[in-house]
Amino acid sequence: MSRPGKYGDWDGGKYQERFDALAASGVDVHGEADFVGALNPRSVLDAGCGTGRVGRELAARGLDVVGVDAEPSMIAEAQRRDPELAWIVSDLAALDLGRTFDVVVMAGNVLLFTLPGMNAAVVAGCARHIAPEGALVSGFSLGRGYELDEYDAHCEACGLVLDARWSTWDRAAFPGDGTYAVLVHRRA
Repeated sequence: MSRPGKYGDWDGGKYQERFDALAASGVDVHGEADFVGALNPRSVLDAGCGTGRVGRELAARGLDVVGVDAEPSMIAEAQRRDPELAWIVSDLAALDLGRTFDVVVMAGNVLLFTLPGMNAAVVAGCARHIAPEGALVSGFSLGRGYELDEYDAHCEACGLVLDARWSTWDRAAFPGDGTYAVLVHRRA
């Protein structure tokens, strides 16, 4: 049973069951990890990590991973599945880990679950954790209230510029069907 959180009523175990069922049926649920891994980072901040699906896979590939999510039930599930990794309950807008990462990844529509009016602060919180030669990688659905022009402006305000844009985690050309975007921003 989940407890109502600041961002809604989430149940980390139930949320993870969906991905477990997909994986059990043969669906590859590691597209985000494949994408991030291809950037050859040594360290990754899994921002808005949910139950840690992406972070666990990246750690299994030998990367230094820290996962952060504002929802306690999601972090509890991540800790249950891999107690050795660093899982932190924190709002991304207020996050200050005192370190940077080669890649900060926001997979799975993180910005669509952000409280109204907080997207710029979330992008800024993530940008604070990008190493000088690092990247901010995000993927989110389009047409759901937060669009690419807003995201690009929020990145630009943090000194980040667009490096690449795709329509899927497997690098299909953008705009594809126009329903999803995967973006890489780097320091200007």
